[in-house]
Amino acid sequence: MKIRVYYEDTDVGGVVYHSNYLNFCERARSEAFYERGMTPILKEGHFVARRIVGNFLSSAKLGDVLEIKSELLKMKAASFLLRQVVYKGTEKVFELEILLAYISFEGKPQKLERETKELLLSLF
Repeated sequence: MKIRVYYEDTDVGGVVYHSNYLNFCERARSEAFYERGMTPILKEGHFVARRIVGNFLSSAKLGDVLEIKSELLKMKAASFLLRQVVYKGTEKVFELEILLAYISFEGKPQKLERETKELLLSLF
């Protein structure tokens, strides 16, 4: 997914706020579902962040066009690990590893069904 950095994403010096990289990655994950006519909220539940490890490598600035690439690293019974990298051209700006857990609408962890696992493999 590509995204342009707008004024609202930056500080007074035009540098992207650190927390906005998390927002950019979230948008990219959601967009993967939207591109297929779906939402990240599935029939039986939805995903929540369980662990996030971020690595800030360089700064993006006002007006930059960023590309977010996502890669599925590992899938478990009720969660999956995803790596997302934010690029400015060919330069790596930010790296994220996020463990996403699948929970019911009541907030209980639940196993990923076969169809959900296949969906995740096709998205990432």
